[in-house]
Amino acid sequence: MSHFVVTGPVGGQTEGAAAPNRLEINDFVKNEEMFSLYIQALDAMSKSSQEELTSFFQVGGIHGLPYVAWDGAGQGDPAEETGYCTHGSVLFPTWHRPYVALYEQVLQKLAVGIADTYTIDKPRWQKAAADLRQPFWDWARNSVPPPQVISLAKVTITTPDGKRTQVDNPLVRYRFHPIEPTFPEPYINWPTTLRHPNSLGSGAKDNVTELQRTLQSDQSDITSKTYNLLTRVHTWPAFSNHTPDDGGSSSSSLEAIHDGIHVAVGGNGHMSDPSVAGFDPIFFLHHCQVDRLLALWSALNPGIWVNESVEEDGTFTIPDGGTVDKDTPLTPFWNSQSTFWTPTAAAGVVPTQLGYSYPEFNGLNLNDQAAVKAAIAQAVNKLYSRSQARFTFPLAVNLASVPGHKAVGSAIANGGATKPTDPQADPTAASPSRAFTGSNDEPNVQVALSDGPSGTSSSDGDYWEWTARIHVKKYALGGSFSVLLFLGTVPEDPAAWRTSPHYVGAHHAFVNSSPQRCANCRRQADIIIEGFVHLNEAIVSLSGLPRLTPDVVKPYLQENLHWRVQKVDGTAVSLEEVPSLEVAVVATKLTLPPGAPFPVPGDRVFHHDVTHGRQGGSRD
Repeated sequence: MSHFVVTGPVGGQTEGAAAPNRLEINDFVKNEEMFSLYIQALDAMSKSSQEELTSFFQVGGIHGLPYVAWDGAGQGDPAEETGYCTHGSVLFPTWHRPYVALYEQVLQKLAVGIADTYTIDKPRWQKAAADLRQPFWDWARNSVPPPQVISLAKVTITTPDGKRTQVDNPLVRYRFHPIEPTFPEPYINWPTTLRHPNSLGSGAKDNVTELQRTLQSDQSDITSKTYNLLTRVHTWPAFSNHTPDDGGSSSSSLEAIHDGIHVAVGGNGHMSDPSVAGFDPIFFLHHCQVDRLLALWSALNPGIWVNESVEEDGTFTIPDGGTVDKDTPLTPFWNSQSTFWTPTAAAGVVPTQLGYSYPEFNGLNLNDQAAVKAAIAQAVNKLYSRSQARFTFPLAVNLASVPGHKAVGSAIANGGATKPTDPQADPTAASPSRAFTGSNDEPNVQVALSDGPSGTSSSDGDYWEWTARIHVKKYALGGSFSVLLFLGTVPEDPAAWRTSPHYVGAHHAFVNSSPQRCANCRRQADIIIEGFVHLNEAIVSLSGLPRLTPDVVKPYLQENLHWRVQKVDGTAVSLEEVPSLEVAVVATKLTLPPGAPFPVPGDRVFHHDVTHGRQGGSRD
């Protein structure tokens, strides 16, 4: 039997890069040649027979349903009745690397064929096709994708005859032809993929307004989590997956952040359910970003890679309880006619062996680890520390003295009251209560570490960072759900929770909604997942506290920190129905040594008394 060998895309060149760049989607849609070719290639892939190995349906189905072997991997003796994806595993980041490369390989080959049909300026289109790579959606910088991804039914592209033409947009949804008969409710009713569907029937449509509002409300939380992941996490277990007991981290893992994007995008639709998420075209924009964060983190932590571990959530080829490590086959992705890709084979800050790179690495000598680490640290600060530089580190409560930030200083002086930002005017605003976070294009503000509004530093030059740690059983509710955190009054109407000025952030469970079809879901009902929500920005904006030391923050949190549980359909869940939930408060001292690009955390200190005694609070 001949297998489809995953090579990644071939050919092309980006000046100053080891391989052609994957571009951020907001930049990608402005590139006439690449966007035009991509739309046509995706349309062709989507319309391919669902029986064809490299059709959109077959490639999307690798992740979950219909739970059949892809290209013979595990055929005849599947380990689990589930997809191949390694959720809750140290393999999670690396498994998706050849997966996205496979998708990218198919699209680029189609684009090359389409470019050959252009009748005007063919060499220009052929070069664009050779350079074409899967774009990524940097949700840590822009949590709401451009209209070409979430709302435009038609897009304007340049077709092979050289004319600007409106065509159906294959990025907004995939149309099943036919609907897979093994799909459970409600997916069996929907002829297309949906995001925040407005009903469970066959006539359901995307609720784009709700999708945008949900993503906007999470911007501050997503950015904060991403920055802390890249700058504070230095071990593979803590970085790679959402299981606890990772060595004492106080930042969410890559997988936990990834889970939240799935839930926020899907609502009650396909992206919120791992069994069908791979059929939504936005899935690959999302996972290209996940791979990019793996590249950035690897550059900042050279030499750290996949460790040996036990697979808790089984896959189509890995039984639950099986041992996995850096040499475990990443099925079903063949790298030859007889072997699969492994984490070792897919290693590299940017795996040029798979034919792509990212813009942050342009002009860098990838063999010079120290120089790469320094350059990526600078890029991470520029991209993601806009709120961190003011609210988490260096200090937030001294901003009245920073030129151009009088609104923030006034907010602190007036108990956190700020003038709401119009999210239409500022698409990067996290929510109406986050007006002071500013534009992504602002230069970084560097403020001396301090523990008080007067600007006086504490005796040891450190700074307190406050975080809520959430533990909960992954399969507690038989589907995806969120644990939402608030500082202050919680609205009575669950529909208003995410847009409340007191909403801080959330931890999300990304769960198969039909556990009866998932054997390991049933056996692993007690699996606990872990996530963190960083509180400093909200404390500064809402509390009016003079400093962030425990003597003032603990009483404030005891009175004002609240949490709620919500299903992806918006239904509120009584805390009594989730007895596994545990919200605990952690404080960590951060120090910024001279010349260091990022703050250095000390030992984390649990303040269990902040939440102990309340339903879902700390048990200690």
